Amino acid sequence: MSPDQSTVLVVDDERDVADLYAMWLQDDYRVRSAYEGEQALDVLDESVDVVLLDRRMPGQSGDEVLEEIRERDIDCRVVMVTAVKPDFDILEMGFDDYLVKPVSREDLQGTVEQMLTRVDYSGQLQEYFSLVSKKAVLEAEKDPEALEATEEYRELRSDIEVLRKDVEDIRAQLNDHEDFVGAFQDL
Repeated sequence: MSPDQSTVLVVDDERDVADLYAMWLQDDYRVRSAYEGEQALDVLDESVDVVLLDRRMPGQSGDEVLEEIRERDIDCRVVMVTAVKPDFDILEMGFDDYLVKPVSREDLQGTVEQMLTRVDYSGQLQEYFSLVSKKAVLEAEKDPEALEATEEYRELRSDIEVLRKDVEDIRAQLNDHEDFVGAFQDL
């Protein structure tokens, strides 16, 4: 997913903080801002790729917004960006990353980039496995000469090879074991 096609939703009840995060990201992404939980859920749709979500907000808390996002089955990455120090309660929460305020521009931008890389890897890996499965089914049912004689099979093999290289390139971009595991959790 290229950054210019990606949408980030910044949710923080402190307008100055939300606006600062939006400013930091606006050159690379389409950015939406919401200043309360209910407003965030109103503007959230399938076009949002990453949500930066404060936990402690009046009205609907970030925890409740996160729960609603997951109940709606919206396919986006959620990063909790909060002053709330993590405790064991986070084990049951469905977020993808957790940043404790104050957050630097570099940390925020790097985290958004990592979340988008996970999305890319997950989608391409699913497509790769789908094509490999189709190839295996054909190879189990057809003799090798018949397969080699068809343009569709040769294209399938070529597509698998290109996608395999793309998946390996994206995997190399994942910074650490946690990013790699995060990408597989998305599957």
